[in-house]
Amino acid sequence: MFFSIMEVLKHECGIAIVRLLKPIEYYVEKYGTPYYGLNKLYLLMEKQHNRGQEGAGLSCIKMHATPGNEYIYRERAVGAGAIKEIFANVRQSISVSDAEGYEAPYVGEIYLGHLRYSTTGKSGLSYIQPFLRRNNWKARNMLLCGNFNMANVEDIFKHVVSKGQHPRIYSDTFFLLEQLGAELDFQNQMLFNKFKSSCSSDSELTSKIEDNIDLNSILKKSAPLWDGGFVICGATGSGDVFALRDKNGIRPAFYYTDDEICVIASERPVVQTVMNVGISDVNELRPGSSITISKKGEVTITDILGEGKNERCSFERIYFSRGGDCDIYRERKALGEMLAEPILRAIDYDLTNSVLSFIPNTAEVAYLGMIEGLDKYLNGLKADRIAKLNPMQPDYRERIEEILGERIRNEKIAFKDIKLRTFITEGGSRDDLAAHVYDVTYGVVRQGIDNIIVIDDSIVRGTTLKQSIIRMLDRLKPKRIIVVSSSPQVRYPDYYGIDMSSMAEFCAFRAAIQLLKDKGMMSVITDVYHKCVAQIDAPDDKLVNYIKDIYSPFTDEQVSKKIAEMLTPSDCSAEVKLVYQSVEGLHKAIPDNPGDWYFSGNYPTPGGIRMSNKAFIDYYEKFFVKK
Repeated sequence: MFFSIMEVLKHECGIAIVRLLKPIEYYVEKYGTPYYGLNKLYLLMEKQHNRGQEGAGLSCIKMHATPGNEYIYRERAVGAGAIKEIFANVRQSISVSDAEGYEAPYVGEIYLGHLRYSTTGKSGLSYIQPFLRRNNWKARNMLLCGNFNMANVEDIFKHVVSKGQHPRIYSDTFFLLEQLGAELDFQNQMLFNKFKSSCSSDSELTSKIEDNIDLNSILKKSAPLWDGGFVICGATGSGDVFALRDKNGIRPAFYYTDDEICVIASERPVVQTVMNVGISDVNELRPGSSITISKKGEVTITDILGEGKNERCSFERIYFSRGGDCDIYRERKALGEMLAEPILRAIDYDLTNSVLSFIPNTAEVAYLGMIEGLDKYLNGLKADRIAKLNPMQPDYRERIEEILGERIRNEKIAFKDIKLRTFITEGGSRDDLAAHVYDVTYGVVRQGIDNIIVIDDSIVRGTTLKQSIIRMLDRLKPKRIIVVSSSPQVRYPDYYGIDMSSMAEFCAFRAAIQLLKDKGMMSVITDVYHKCVAQIDAPDDKLVNYIKDIYSPFTDEQVSKKIAEMLTPSDCSAEVKLVYQSVEGLHKAIPDNPGDWYFSGNYPTPGGIRMSNKAFIDYYEKFFVKK
């Protein structure tokens, strides 16, 4: 196991669906392979590998299978290499099978793919999606996967149990599978009763049921109970497919369809690349809506939950999604540009003695925007200085060339040098080794004179900064080290699919708590605890996020200063400053994805407030209640 020096945030999942709309023979004739759909699924999953490296799974439904032959195939694996493993196993299954061509395993019309990052701490093959609910009637089988995290798992569990069901595992995905499966069973029975008298045979009755399954009816009965951010996807064994997005649009979903294929994925540029289509050809699935593909191949968009307030996740744009999306690329550059003025203040407007860089590579686009913003400032200075020159002076041209020659000093300050294994050493020695995972470029920073400015996507826990990044940069003996975050201070837990659920892990929260202690305001912490306890059984419409009271006595700058103080190693020679994006700057750079609860505490659903209150209660009782 490698010891990672970077603060990697884990995202819940990525999804990929392929539905072929014509017979398999069509793809063999046009594309020369019966594996056209399988190949597309592989590309969709591989190009979304950033969304899940703890496991992956795929499933295939063969709608043309004859009785006595398998028609639902599934392959799952755990680990960072799960995508390669499951497709290698698929190839092996095909190669050793007696069936060939259309009848070979994994040659079907429907494919579901899933990439998993756990935000719950639960791991193992039994938690890898797609999940499968088996039955001997095709229309009663259900596959389920999704990019989601439910904030009211206990409510869903109680609902399922109240119906007489007995889930085998306590997991939101299992509960959803049982809830939807029960509604599917109910609809099958209803259709059975409706068509029984008019059908001449049981096989005709079975076909009639399969042709009339209404997934939107099932979703309308089930989904209103769900509190969270989600894109839930599924398919029946008889050939109906669906994907449903939460009403606030917290989790993303995009689709493309033509007369040959329908493709659904978590990211737009992935669909563009895999299908070789333009940006206007790929549609966003509207919040609260479902996309369904019937057994007959009819694609329908239906409003299931109603579109609520726009709470599209801003962290998707800052960090998780692929930077190849044209809008995301532009937004990340804007985030960097927004930071030009606060950076200038942090260095006393001394660009001449400042060197700029980025860590890690995912911050490169924000870095480009930051450079552009500082260039604009520098160009303004140049214009002012040139305007003051006297054209009649003999050195006029030389002075202009000197002014125009001034540049932003952007350098590659750090590069990854080695990988450390956790078994080498522990404790303080391990921290010392961690400081050497990255190496620095010597000779580009003047000791005691230059400022070093490095930008990152986000500073959440701060562990990496203290243990590695700051120590590494301090080896160059700069005057100041300014660490810049293209996102605002992460202050509140997330319960909609990002691995940020523990209150004490946030350096901004720890800094605010320390400020309260320093100023003799411990009563604020106790008051917030009692307010949270009082809300445990409060109705949804009465919930208040009282954790905001922890931060309200202080400005953002005060919290940033305290974070810098807490994260600066005791043996650091340089002055350390932190510069965070403002929430206002975030919304200006990313206007269409305003979901900002991890920064502002404005949760989009009651479940977020309720779980955040519980997280603070757990924190208080762990650190402030004497055992």
